[in-house]
Amino acid sequence: MTPGRLSPRFVEFVPDALEEGVLYVSMSYAVAAHRCARGCGLEVVTPLSPTDWKLVFDGENVSLEPSIGNWSFPCRSHYFIRQGRIKWAANMSEDMIQRGRQKDRASKEAHYVMRSKGQRD
Repeated sequence: MTPGRLSPRFVEFVPDALEEGVLYVSMSYAVAAHRCARGCGLEVVTPLSPTDWKLVFDGENVSLEPSIGNWSFPCRSHYFIRQGRIKWAANMSEDMIQRGRQKDRASKEAHYVMRSKGQRD
């Protein structure tokens, strides 16, 4: 079964067994976790940080940015979580995935270099 929505559940610790349709958010550990929206059942963990995912909670629903790209999963799902809803995104070629990973690495490096110099981006 593929969920169309993810309901936020704020927890200190992410449980061992994740319920389908629930987005677990641990502010203490700056992480969100859920079962893959494609329905493969695999656990998706998204670290929350200036260089990873950003979470917005509007008092009822949660959004995560950027998209979730489960490229190492057999299902290779790709989606956004916007206001608790799953919004499917286009498939990406292996070249596009590698370029995205390169861009992410460069962004992290630049962020931490600036941070070590006492600057903020």
